[in-house]
Amino acid sequence: MRVLLVEDDADLAKVVLIGLRQEHLAVDHAATVAAAEDHLLTTRYDVVCLDLGLPDGDGLELCRRLRSPNSPELDLQRPERILILTARDAVQHRVAGLDAGADDYLIKPFKIAELAARLRALARRGEPVAGTMTVGDLAVDPVSHHVQRAGQEVNLTGREFAVLLHFCTRPGQVVSAEDLLEHCWDANADAFTGSVRVILSRLRRKLGAPAMIETIKGVGYRLAPDALEET
Repeated sequence: MRVLLVEDDADLAKVVLIGLRQEHLAVDHAATVAAAEDHLLTTRYDVVCLDLGLPDGDGLELCRRLRSPNSPELDLQRPERILILTARDAVQHRVAGLDAGADDYLIKPFKIAELAARLRALARRGEPVAGTMTVGDLAVDPVSHHVQRAGQEVNLTGREFAVLLHFCTRPGQVVSAEDLLEHCWDANADAFTGSVRVILSRLRRKLGAPAMIETIKGVGYRLAPDALEET
């Protein structure tokens, strides 16, 4: 899951970034409305976590613009979901945030575990699959992060799990390396390091034979239960 955190409190932002990355999320940070817009010009986020009191504007107005079908800023990539993070705890503030187009509203101070759970819940909205995902003899639990192959536990790192989960939401579909970088790495990732190939190689080894991740030369990769050959 790719997340944009829009928060001007540097100390809080640092804590949230560390916490969410430990929860295996790819998170970018913006401290102002202008910086958030710069990110949204180039990246399509699954969720934007949006503070309201920002130094160069109100996050609520940014929320309205991202949700308005008549917004003139069509060059901004509209996120799938918006979660407001704010100290404004009055009922009228929560109502205003939700009416502006936010999908959820979390009041500061909050626990990282709750924020991560809310982000996972937002990501699941609209998905037909709930609970454990299965592809062939592979079982992946997106909540507990447990993975089994033919009944045997598979231990994955956070990045490996994020990549596998991305494949599991698109079984049988070809996924490009660029798409994996977009959704499973944050802005600090170096697109030229070969990190996608490294992670896929480790995933194939850990998942065992027969191989489930196949390479479609010149196009990308595919998770398929009948993929028998590593290429």
